[in-house]
Amino acid sequence: MYKAVRARMRALVCRMRATRRDAGMVTSEYAMGIVAAVAFAVVLYKVVTSGQVSAELQAIVKQALDARM
Repeated sequence: MYKAVRARMRALVCRMRATRRDAGMVTSEYAMGIVAAVAFAVVLYKVVTSGQVSAELQAIVKQALDARM
């Protein structure tokens, strides 16, 4: 039993060391992630502020505020 527990612990420690070496992103990956997030935000902003979507959102809010219980 002791040998099995020791082997299991050794396997877990080795796995942790392996993941620690490649755990984070490099600077270029951060930059690409930021660019992608900003591009998505711009597209979302354009969609939400477009005429038809804006009118629909205003109608939903007005209907919710005019609702009676």
